[in-house]
Amino acid sequence: MKKHEIAAMNEKELVERIAELEDRLADINFYKVIEQPQNPMVFRNSRREIARMKTRLHQLQAAEPLKG
Repeated sequence: MKKHEIAAMNEKELVERIAELEDRLADINFYKVIEQPQNPMVFRNSRREIARMKTRLHQLQAAEPLKG
């Protein structure tokens, strides 16, 4: 997901997407024990995408008191 796509999301969408990605990452880690993944970069990319979304969520939450 690109930076501008993450920036366009609201808080609710970010929270839902983060939950989905964390579940997916947990599944990937579970299956990693059973069988080696075809693309090992999927771990790094998933973690980075979650971090980007959490950063954006934090920015939105920090800006709320300033608006109110």
